[in-house]
Amino acid sequence: MAVALCCAACRQSANKTDTTPRPVKVVTAEALGYVDRDFAGMATADDAVNMAFKLSGQVLSVDVSKGDYVRRGELLASLDPRDVELQVASDRSQFERARSQAERMKRLLDHEAVSQQEYEASQTAFVQARSAYENSADLLSQTKLRAPFAGVIERTYVDAWERVQSGQTILRLVNPISTTVEFTMPERSMALLSDSLTRFYVVFDNYPDRRFAARLHTYAKTASDASGFPVSLKIDKAESAPYHISPGMTCQVTLQAEDSSSSELVLPLTAIYAPAEGGEYVWVVGDDDRVERRAVELGDVVGHDKVVVLAGIRKGERVVSAGVYRLQEGERVRILNR
Repeated sequence: MAVALCCAACRQSANKTDTTPRPVKVVTAEALGYVDRDFAGMATADDAVNMAFKLSGQVLSVDVSKGDYVRRGELLASLDPRDVELQVASDRSQFERARSQAERMKRLLDHEAVSQQEYEASQTAFVQARSAYENSADLLSQTKLRAPFAGVIERTYVDAWERVQSGQTILRLVNPISTTVEFTMPERSMALLSDSLTRFYVVFDNYPDRRFAARLHTYAKTASDASGFPVSLKIDKAESAPYHISPGMTCQVTLQAEDSSSSELVLPLTAIYAPAEGGEYVWVVGDDDRVERRAVELGDVVGHDKVVVLAGIRKGERVVSAGVYRLQEGERVRILNR
């Protein structure tokens, strides 16, 4: 009797399960409508600068090393300031003398003790002396290199006590956080850049599961060699903030452009049912929410997760996109994303 009761309960449970619609997600078979083209790209620095002194002299110190992180305004290197300090002292003396002379000539002019011409000459000498003093004082400040922005020292080119020339590169400062991606595009695709409907997506090798939307930043209309035309993209800073994207990271850039002439139907790869006995099928959901297994002929894979369907389905039909390996012919389903 116990065995009979257990069997009856199992049959009731099975019947109950069989009548419960299986939850699935569906997609509508639509025309492709766009074309994808992939390019190899690389993140480049948003801010990068070669630091140099404006005047010649002997390097007194290099206060940073390769790989150091520096804040904006931090001291990076300095020149021996003694020669410039002597020049500043001389120019200051000339400036003070010219100012005193100009003030004295003004008082004399008020008492008509000197001519207007002599007064104007003293004013001219004063202006020239002030300009020379301000210029030498500015040169004194230029004996110290300070970081124009926060970043990382990519490389240093000189050591302390070396003599350098004006404009000679001392070190290179790079912003370690990048939102810029560059890649090279062939000539045949350049027309797509002028289309406002063209979209760009970036996937970094370090973050293969994260797809970043990007916008066109700049591109060159001429190429220096036969490799192609350089194109620069920008990723939204807020979107990339949780990730550490630094210059030099490699990535794949996907250019997506509209193609209204395409009539090929596409489905997600997850919608394809390939049983062990062979063949390629999809589950089509009818108006009564029951599924029909239908053989399909597949074409090329497009983008990252879609495949072209050459035959087997019609435009507008509903196809199961998740849970295809748990369905049976004629089974009723409950659509989660109706």
